[in-house]
Amino acid sequence: MLAEKSTERAAKAAGMISLMFLLSRILGLVRESVAGRIFGSYNMDVFFSAFIIPDLMYNLLVGGALSAGLIPIFTEYLTKGEEEEGWKVASTFINITLLLLLCFTVLGVVFADWVAFLEAPDFPADKMASLVKLTRVMFPAVCFTALAGLTGGILNSYQHFFAPAFGSNFYNVAIILGAIILGPKLAIVGMGLGVVAGSFGNFLIQAGFLKSRGGKYYRPFYIDLKNPGFIRMIKLILPALVGLSAAQVNIWITNAMASSFESGSITALRYANRLIQMPIGIFAAGIAMAFFPLLSRLASDNKMDSFKDTLALALKYIFFIMIPSAIGLIILRYPIMKLIFEGQKLTPHDTILASNALLFYSIAIFAHAAILLLPRAFYALQDTKTPVLVSVSSITVSILLNWLFKNYTGMGIGGFALSFSIMGLINMIALLIILRRKIDGIRGRTIFNSFIKTSIAAAIMGVAILIIKWIIISFVPVSGHGEAALIVVFGMIFGIIVYFLAAWLLKINEMEMVINIIKNKLLRK
Repeated sequence: MLAEKSTERAAKAAGMISLMFLLSRILGLVRESVAGRIFGSYNMDVFFSAFIIPDLMYNLLVGGALSAGLIPIFTEYLTKGEEEEGWKVASTFINITLLLLLCFTVLGVVFADWVAFLEAPDFPADKMASLVKLTRVMFPAVCFTALAGLTGGILNSYQHFFAPAFGSNFYNVAIILGAIILGPKLAIVGMGLGVVAGSFGNFLIQAGFLKSRGGKYYRPFYIDLKNPGFIRMIKLILPALVGLSAAQVNIWITNAMASSFESGSITALRYANRLIQMPIGIFAAGIAMAFFPLLSRLASDNKMDSFKDTLALALKYIFFIMIPSAIGLIILRYPIMKLIFEGQKLTPHDTILASNALLFYSIAIFAHAAILLLPRAFYALQDTKTPVLVSVSSITVSILLNWLFKNYTGMGIGGFALSFSIMGLINMIALLIILRRKIDGIRGRTIFNSFIKTSIAAAIMGVAILIIKWIIISFVPVSGHGEAALIVVFGMIFGIIVYFLAAWLLKINEMEMVINIIKNKLLRK
């Protein structure tokens, strides 16, 4: 009964996080749509290349350090009632991270020309000059972005999820304002200044909420390298950082390779990736974030049956949402790209490039969503080595495929998107197989049955969307953005209705749980 209540709380937290992430992702789309229309794909190539470093640090520290070490160890101290000792460990880690980030920022500003060359070596001279300038401007954002992630992760350990999600919304708004207000005078540099301001504001929001929650951060520069908890944390973190470093190297290499393609290719890849990250970030990230502390507690208490049930439930939720999302994006890829991004300095050719990449990215959305959760299951078991080995192996395959697709297929950036999908599938399957052996089963039959039923419902939904798309193209006398808007809006509305109806008829348990939650809320009201 207690496990069921904990799972219910995790599900509610996932719903709240998903709502905030929905707003964040919408603002992210608005941010890049507005910026693209103002600056065009040529300048956006520069911005996205310069953005690699802040993204790298955020993913290493937030995705690696938090998930693999800080949250499990800090949560363990909270569970044992040793909050003060937990804060000594967290404060040591935060202070060391801050010192390293400050050194990294200084080096990045001084050697920005070298960094820019590594980011996009095949840019022409004028484009490279802009990249060097923007890289130098945006480097201070690295510190604030990483610190916001660290403080937000500690808030998650206290089961407080609002501030981290809200802070990301402030971050997006600041970048949008930088593009609109500063862009006309400072060009793409104005948007870079918005990144710095947004990351700083995001950190202040996390720190403010943490202080109000009674955060017991020790004095600045407090460092205890001999603390047993800190030593255990580092042992957990280092392997995860190796794996995530490989992932970031893959992104870096992909960007560098894409710089040799026609202008706008990096922007097209980024826009397509942004769209697949929309459902992943809204739903899968929320589910993974909310269920991770619960998985850590169950593993710490050695309640492995509940651990397996909880993990299976989270995976089924992810598949229930991600599979239809993939079908919808594949069918509606061109009108979505046209509606959101095309206009002013973004041309129809940019739309074609991005929609082609979106096709191949969408194939394995469910896999990339699942691998937000699966490494966390290993982290909860305090095993950080396995996800690293799997990640490095799959990423090595991806880099090799990028090279092959670029040089031998003529697929262009579509080949890069396809290699990304193949990498996700390899990673997910390997993690599932290894985890199944590690804990003697993962409720695989129930997961597989749910996956098949969900796929059938999503296929029925896809047919409905195709019919709506054909009707609008054939009989409605509109064109351009008007036609794209009708196809997207009515395709999504009818698609969602048909999907949920099909899921209900197929008796998919996740659908029944959604209906029960809605009924309970209505009855309470």
